Parts: sequence; structure tokens; C-alpha cells
Amino acid sequence: MNTLPAPTADDRVAWAHVDATDLRARAEADLGAPWPQPLASQAARVHRDGDRVAWEDQAFARQHRLSRAVIAAAVTLDGRWIDEVIDGVQLLCEQSSWCWPAHDDTFDRHGSVLATVTDPFLDLGAGEVVAQLAWIDHVLGSQLDARAPGIRSRIRHEAQVRVFRPFVERRDWHWLGLDGDVHNWNPWIHSSVLTAAVQLHADPERITDLVVEGLDRYLASLPEDGAIDEGYSYWWNGACRALEALDLLEYATDRSRPDLAGLRETVAFPHRCHLGGDWYANLADGQARPPADQPWHALHRAARRIGDADAAAHAASHRDAAPSEFAGLGRLIRALTDAEWLAAATADSPLPRDVWLPSTQVLLAREQAGTAAGLGLVIKGGHNAEHHNHNDVGSFIVTSDGVPVIVDAGRPTYTKATFGPDRYSIWTMRSSWHNTPTIAGVDQSPGREFAASDVEVSVTDAASSLTLDLAGAYDVAGPTWRRTAALDRGARVVRVSDEWAAPLPGGPTALNLVVAGTVSALDDGVRVTPLDGAAPIVIRWPAGIRAAQRVRLLDDPMLSDVWGERLTRIELDVSAHDRAWITVERDDATPGTGDSEDDR
Repeated sequence: MNTLPAPTADDRVAWAHVDATDLRARAEADLGAPWPQPLASQAARVHRDGDRVAWEDQAFARQHRLSRAVIAAAVTLDGRWIDEVIDGVQLLCEQSSWCWPAHDDTFDRHGSVLATVTDPFLDLGAGEVVAQLAWIDHVLGSQLDARAPGIRSRIRHEAQVRVFRPFVERRDWHWLGLDGDVHNWNPWIHSSVLTAAVQLHADPERITDLVVEGLDRYLASLPEDGAIDEGYSYWWNGACRALEALDLLEYATDRSRPDLAGLRETVAFPHRCHLGGDWYANLADGQARPPADQPWHALHRAARRIGDADAAAHAASHRDAAPSEFAGLGRLIRALTDAEWLAAATADSPLPRDVWLPSTQVLLAREQAGTAAGLGLVIKGGHNAEHHNHNDVGSFIVTSDGVPVIVDAGRPTYTKATFGPDRYSIWTMRSSWHNTPTIAGVDQSPGREFAASDVEVSVTDAASSLTLDLAGAYDVAGPTWRRTAALDRGARVVRVSDEWAAPLPGGPTALNLVVAGTVSALDDGVRVTPLDGAAPIVIRWPAGIRAAQRVRLLDDPMLSDVWGERLTRIELDVSAHDRAWITVERDDATPGTGDSEDDR
């Protein structure tokens, strides 16, 4: 079996050419400062008040510092950097648990709020640590042997106890997908275990066979259109992890990769979600402006392999982004040493005019291919048991110059409640804070049975549209609710039309529009000045419909870093109607002077 696909630090020709100026500067700033220390009291907070960030921030900071030190050591072979690596490795080996406390099942199994060291839980966190140690062992093995004999044996011991043994002995891990529910944990953890097995296990074949079995389960779940129901943000830690694992399998074991339509098509998923600039369609638990420090080299490598020029161009449009330790040590090392990636010329993202993903019932349309200028539309059908689901059947996004104006708020900071029974008490997960109706006072319900029906898509040069019935997403007896969202390229307008069976007994019925930017009232609608200097838009609706505005101030950086200090929900009271519409057009005129209500 071969080793990991990167040069070791002994290869001075390779590492002497690595440009790590920024990383080394950050590493220099670390020297002499105390190492970040995740504390027991922080881990216990998951069960006390639901906070998972306090522990995770310290654990992540420790691993990021170690990654910076590894690169500095590999580039320079300076003893002080090798000692810094040794300190970081030892701290990880002494850390009671590599599992993120929010994932650990020790409370259910042992009644403990802290990790049970004799019964380790193999989660994303444990996988990340063992993979990081494997890459360190690969790149700096001889340097560790010379400066701290025995530490590599300690790495192998901890990998055996915390990862390999539980991976083999416990086959009830939910992320294996044995119940048919396969999600991003599967390739994320399997890729980490594979990385560790190749480098750290004395007899990796048994581990590798189990990894292949698990990955096959994930690959079989990929739809033929390559769409990921978890959304763009999770593609990087789902499908991309699978692609990286297949690369490693082929490199280290000579096993060929399967030729599956979904595997080929998923390479296109990132650019198919691209709105323009650093904005993406953020369905499910994603941010509309996600972090840019992604492993673009991995996407580029996969695109090169299957011959997808558009996907390769999208990856290469980020060629000048500085490699980051935040994506993980293995990804950082490959970004710094992949010769074909380093030689790639910067390109433009392809920005296809239309994207239709039938498996998730998502349509993305823009006025012209190759440019974000003008209006854009994203609308989804689907169901309310998608992975990282928001109750958002029928919701839509409208962009101006690629910048979302009618928006999906995205995810807040994760807490214990995010993935528990209280998930839909979080406002960002509720349909009333998406661009969906509230029907007779009722929001959408979670569950596979709450879904769109009678979905029809039309894509022509003149217009692109999606029509669907939303009523099935609501636990309301009887009604139909037909929605059509269309981008009319000739008229340069987005129109969303709703028709429903009336009357609807119960509470009020309203159309909800969540907008980002500065909202000014007009006599027949509102004018919105978007973020990022995009062209203003005007939203109009029929006369006689009462409109109110509700401002949501944002104090969570996961949201405010994207949208600023506020989002505004426009509430259109359609209780007395059986149809309504909105139109969205670009407009550079002076705002009107009409009044609006602010229900803050």
C-alpha cells in the first residue's frame, strides 16, 4: 500500500518551493503564547445551556495552530517549529476526547456529560484529529523520530484506541447509513478513517474494506443530477470528501473509482449553486456568503479527472485565494503541493443561465449565461425531511447582480437545539421566515410527507419558471396552493403568482418576503437597496393588500456577517383573497414617500 499523496519534508525540492509566507507569519505570532485549551466545563455546557461553541472554538484553534506549525516545520526544518509540532501532537494525544461534545452519546450510554474515555465516540471531530495526525506523521515522520523518539508510537496507540477499534467493533454508528439515511457524515468520517489507516495502521486492509463498504452506501445515494439536499455549504464536507477518499483509495490501494452518473454530476454542483461574486444559493443549513477558504484544489482535481471544464473554471476562479489551515491539514498540504493546481491559470466562473435539479426540485435562472448582471431567481420544491432541512417548500430567492435581495436567511450558530426536537423553534428554520405563505395562521410542518406536488418546470430562452402546489407542506385540511415563480428575460422581471382555494378558516393568511438591504416604502410596493452596491429593486403587489414590515435585528455573527445588522420581513395580508402576485424589477429611481408599518 502506498502512502499519502504529498511529498514528505525530506523532499527538499518540493517543500523549498512552497509559498507559505502568510501561514508562517501566523505561526510566528503563535510562538510563546499558551496553547488553546478546551475545558471540561465548556464541554459540559452542551448539556447545561446548549452551547457547543465554547469548547469547539478552543479545540479548533488548537488544531489550526498545529497545522500552521506543521507547514512552517516542513518548509524550514527549523527545530523550534518541529518542537511546536511535537507540543501540539502531544496535547492532542492527551486530550480526553477528540469527539465534539455535541455529538457524543456518552450521556445516553453512561449518564455522563463528559466523554467516557473507555468508550470513545467516533464522530467528525475524532475523524478530523486522527487524519491531522496521520498527515503530520507522513510529512514530518523522520523529523519527529529524530527530535522526539516515541511520539509516533503514541500517535498510533491513540488512533487505535479512539478510531480504529471503535470503527471496527461498533457497527451501529448512525452515519454508516445502514438504515438508508446517508448524509455528509458518512464520507467525511470514512475519508478521515481511510487517511489514518493508510498512514498509521499496521494492517490497513480490514479498515479499507469497511471504508469502501461505507462509501459505496453514500455513492449509491447520490442522485443522477449530482444535487446535494444539504446544500452548497455541505457539498464540501460531503460529496467533496467522497471524491477525495476515492482519489486516496486509487493512489494508495490501486482500487479504481466507480463510474456513476451522480458522482460525475456532483462535481458541477458548486458552480450550479453560484449566484455571483461570493454569493451562493444557500438552501438548507448554509450561508448565502459562505467562507471562501474551501479546498478548491480538490474540486479542480475532480473536474480535471472527469473533464468538466465548467467545474474546473469555477475552481480556478479561486486560484489566487491563499490556502488556509481552516479547511484541515490534509487539504492545506495538498493545496500547497499539488503541481497541477499550482500551475492552473485563474479563470472565470461559468454562471450557467439555467440550472434544473430534479432530485431536489431546485431551479436557478439568470438573465444571461456567463454574467450575474441583472435579475436572478432560485426556487425550490422538495420536502421537509431533507438533510439539514428548513421548512421551506416553495421558498425562493431573487438576486440583483448576483446579490440576494429576497433572501434565505441561512443558518445561525449551532447549539444543542439545532439538531434536536426544538429545531423548528429556531426562527431561521421556520417557514414564516422564508419566502413562503402562512396559511390560515399555520406554518409548514417538518417531515417527509410535507412536500410539494404537481411540480412543473419550464426553461426557454424567453423565460424560466417553476410551478408547484405547496398545500401539502402544511398541516391544513383541504386547500390547494398553486405557486408559479418565473424569470421573464424579455421584460426583465421576476413574477411570483399564487392561487389557492378559499375561504381558509382559521388564522390570517399572509405572503412572507424576507429581504436584505435598505427598504423604502412606495405607494404600490417597496424599493430595496441591496448589499454590495447591487442595483436597487422594486417589489410590487396588487392594490388593496395590506402590507407590514417586521425588522429582525441580527446579533448572531453567523447571520450578521452575511446580512449586516438586520433582515426585514414584508408581510402581505391576503386573508380576504384567493390569489395574489408580486413582481420584482430593477429600479434606479428615487424612492417614493409612501408609509409602511414597522411591527418591531
